[in-house]
Amino acid sequence: MLDLTYETPKPKVIAGAKQDWELVIGMEVHAQVSSNSKLFSGASTSFGAEPNSNVAFVDAGMPGMLPVINEFCVAQAVRTGLGLKAEINLFSAFDRKNYFYPDLPQGYQISQLYHPIVGEGEVLVEMGDGTARLVRIERIHLEQDAGKSIHDMDPAMSFVDLNRTGVALMEIVSRPDIRGPEEAAAYVVKLRQILRYLGTCDGNMQNGNLRADVNVSICTPGAYEKYRETGDFSHLGTRCEIKNMNSMRFIQAAIEYEARRQIKIVEGGGTVDQETRLYDPDKNETRSMRSKEEAHDYRYFPDPDLLPLEIEQAWVDDIAANLPELPDAKKARFIADFGLSDYDASVLTAETADAAYFEAVAADAGDGKLSANWVINELFGRLKKDDADITDSPVSPKQLAGIIRLIKSDAISGKIAKDLFEIVYTEGGDPEEIVEARGMKQVTDTGAIEAAVDEIIAANPAQVAKAKENPKLAGWFVGQVMKATGGKANPKAVNELVAKKLAE
Repeated sequence: MLDLTYETPKPKVIAGAKQDWELVIGMEVHAQVSSNSKLFSGASTSFGAEPNSNVAFVDAGMPGMLPVINEFCVAQAVRTGLGLKAEINLFSAFDRKNYFYPDLPQGYQISQLYHPIVGEGEVLVEMGDGTARLVRIERIHLEQDAGKSIHDMDPAMSFVDLNRTGVALMEIVSRPDIRGPEEAAAYVVKLRQILRYLGTCDGNMQNGNLRADVNVSICTPGAYEKYRETGDFSHLGTRCEIKNMNSMRFIQAAIEYEARRQIKIVEGGGTVDQETRLYDPDKNETRSMRSKEEAHDYRYFPDPDLLPLEIEQAWVDDIAANLPELPDAKKARFIADFGLSDYDASVLTAETADAAYFEAVAADAGDGKLSANWVINELFGRLKKDDADITDSPVSPKQLAGIIRLIKSDAISGKIAKDLFEIVYTEGGDPEEIVEARGMKQVTDTGAIEAAVDEIIAANPAQVAKAKENPKLAGWFVGQVMKATGGKANPKAVNELVAKKLAE
């Protein structure tokens, strides 16, 4: 049971010329299923292959070719549903969604309208200020992706690459529970994190493996609460869908622009048309793409080539039993077991590889808080500077734990530890051996430290007089002693001895 409590954040309020308005946002996130083959064929899903090289006869819409369901893709959808605390439908079915795309040779998309494989679930979206939005998931359904049309290779012709055609997608549809641009971006970040933990989607937005359609509408203050009480959408404004967003920054900018566009229309006496729009990041504006179609416009009907999908509860239970620890649970455990702050735990659980690295360091070093400090501030800071991630780290968990153990044993000071970290990062090696070989151990012999303190005090009588009047100036003596000992003196011992001598 998670011991994390949050207040619900307030909705985003935008001041119009005549009154205040609130935002209402729903998301349809398309996540490419992590699978070696496509949803209904054995063709490869590898990214970056030669155009039209990963295409089976089914993908190409050849006559007489029948789709065959990929069981692993079904399992991945079930795993995703379980990770989102959603209802798994033991009965689901595929439908044909009829429309023309030049890069979808069948002339229709196989999807799930009436009987999706996953039902209602939820995502807790933390906002970093002690608040969190609980976003309800309406459904997750499996469907084929379309191919890619290329328009910039010839001034008179367009080209089609069918490699992506037929790749399995999970469309994760939320309720209109998101109330601001920042929340929308945070929702996608959290959803991506969960999918990556589950291993059901790699979340690569640059390659188009995760992209979002954002539904935006406006309403007057208080209207959303009426919708939640009654379930009546008439309390909300007309929504417009912003298609294919693959950047957190652009998602926020597009929502902000679209909301203000709708406010201007409504306050001017006009009516917002339900439509699909595209966001132009260069102009920072949305523009109309097509009128928003309803289900009847696509002429959905059950796919005659695919039997309804029936799965057994025991199969679902087996998948559930093998789910990994998910982000919220891991974060709560890090806070409880290692005494970490909410912020530090969030940073360390952002990616599975980061969390695994930290746990390895903490287990070896025997100090969770100190390990978190070094992983976040020193290692992550240096990796960011080098534009690298944890998988590229030249410092292993064992090496970093070795540095931390040397600090804990008072073998080295914090300053020496930073120098040691730099050596290990750039040259490698065993921290303990490096400290021995290079004479980096700090001086803990109080007699030697006291001698250095006495020498500095004796050589600076004027400074001593000032320090006696203003104790804050004692830091100057500490600095001089550290300098005289090459930074190797134990700082705590130096501070204590300086204070004692100046008080005499």
